[in-house]
Amino acid sequence: MSNVAFIGLGVMGYPMAGYISKAGHNVTVYNRTGAKADKWVSEYKGTKADTPAKAAEGADFVFTCVGNDNDLREVTFGENGIFKTIKQDTVYIDNTTASATIAREIYDHSKKNGFGFLDAPVSGGQAGAENGALTVMIGGDQGSFDKAKDIIDCYSKKMKLLGGAGSGQLAKMVNQICIAGLVQGLSEGINFGMKAGLNMEDVIEVISKGAAQSWQMENRYKTMIDDKFEFGFAVDWMRKDLKIAMEEAKNNGSALPVTEIVDKFYGEVQDMGGNRWDTSSLIKRFRK
Repeated sequence: MSNVAFIGLGVMGYPMAGYISKAGHNVTVYNRTGAKADKWVSEYKGTKADTPAKAAEGADFVFTCVGNDNDLREVTFGENGIFKTIKQDTVYIDNTTASATIAREIYDHSKKNGFGFLDAPVSGGQAGAENGALTVMIGGDQGSFDKAKDIIDCYSKKMKLLGGAGSGQLAKMVNQICIAGLVQGLSEGINFGMKAGLNMEDVIEVISKGAAQSWQMENRYKTMIDDKFEFGFAVDWMRKDLKIAMEEAKNNGSALPVTEIVDKFYGEVQDMGGNRWDTSSLIKRFRK
């Protein structure tokens, strides 16, 4: 069994760290809000550290799952960051959805300092994390991936090394671009059907077995019909992710016309007070 540090116990990181602990590894956790770390330690086998640097001491694998590039920079390069203590030959796995730029920056630092790094954002939402069934998109070196894959497998149902540093983050951008269009289309379809007087539960039962089928349809249609949006990935975080994707699109010369429109629609949802509603709340724009 390995010594593992896990930094960031949000709605995703908390159960992910739990699955690593339940697999028998020695897990040390850190969270900016210490009470969350205390709760985790009371629920799972493991210990709590007071700083990311303390958590990383002696760890064979270090995981981070934080909010954005700035948070990631703080827990890595910061005064009490993991790079103060990380040992050579450790593999550092970052599950944050961040930019490809910071992923490459961390990778370069890892190469100069003798440890491995994988950018490994996840998809599957809170339910995927709680069920240990996340999809993990990974960028980095084959050697680091081979060393870390059994640990990553503790919380994943599918993982794949997709290329060099930053490839995981780029793949997550593709994921979010696809989701944005899907949720908007589903919102428009459900709203149209309800306005037309159809029983949308019956309609979805039929069309979900055809070409319109998607994860979003299967898992969100009922709560969208019922006007309930306390499930899954928050609008604030989706806008953060779409901003990253749109900035990267400027760098590589790709066009994201639908994504740009849907991002503005999510801004309208935020103006309605829906910052913490899940992403399927796009349909609320039709119910003002």
